[in-house]
Amino acid sequence: MEEYQSLLHKKLSEGNFVFTAETTPPDASNLDVLLNKTRPLKGIADAVNLTDSPGAKVHMSALTAAIILAQNGIEPILQLTVRDRNRLALQGDLVGASALGVHNILCLSGDDPKIGDQPETIVVNDINSLTLVATADMMRRKNQFPSGRVIEPPPKIFIGSAEVPTEGKPNTEKILNKIKTGVNFFQTQYVFDEILLKGYMKVLEDSGILEKAFFIIGLGPFASAKSAKWMNDNLLGVDVPDQIIKRLEQAKDAKKESNNICKELINKFKEIKGVNGIHLMGHNKEEAIAEIIQESR
Repeated sequence: MEEYQSLLHKKLSEGNFVFTAETTPPDASNLDVLLNKTRPLKGIADAVNLTDSPGAKVHMSALTAAIILAQNGIEPILQLTVRDRNRLALQGDLVGASALGVHNILCLSGDDPKIGDQPETIVVNDINSLTLVATADMMRRKNQFPSGRVIEPPPKIFIGSAEVPTEGKPNTEKILNKIKTGVNFFQTQYVFDEILLKGYMKVLEDSGILEKAFFIIGLGPFASAKSAKWMNDNLLGVDVPDQIIKRLEQAKDAKKESNNICKELINKFKEIKGVNGIHLMGHNKEEAIAEIIQESR
């Protein structure tokens, strides 16, 4: 890629440590509801992820929400799942998104509708998330659709994928294959263990992965010790250490303590080779996340 695909791409390429945040588009047919929700992040987060019907529950279209943010001075990362749309619809979305200033995408499978509130939903899965990566890469590099028809000008797309840093050796072959297919950056599941992350990043460094892609590490504030325990039990690959849960249980103000924990971890993660940024997540926690980013810069 001779030119920057997005502002986020430019910042990462120039060696900046970035902060990305996440928001779920609202259950509202009004753009002001979305803009009020994300306003705390404007000028604070380097980019904001728009989730694509997470938990298989419908919200405002992630594509529409991403366009609204782009047009209002907030750099969006469009999460695209293969669960809901076939290859034709996904290719059309990529071209349309780029035409309207949405240049970052995160390619995902999507949560199973059986866990959502409309379990009778039929899953599309015409292609998988890696094929979506390959398709987006072909469209930007070769100026064409998979059919061979030319796209002029081609979409500018900075392509992301999800990763889950866990104990034990990461699947470096799988990560390298994603990069070879077209992935430029990874946003990870929550990580609350500095030792675990150090070991994970060291394996990636030894495999020559760190010079090939950017890694933005997932983190986020807890509402309480109870919510930290829930994440431990219910989120794949998440391990909240006992000492963090104890600190939350003993704190007079759990939310304040949680923000302090986040800031401490950010300072530690910044020192780990290959960590290019932090991805802050949390349901309806845009204000808390903006505060954490401001105090961590």
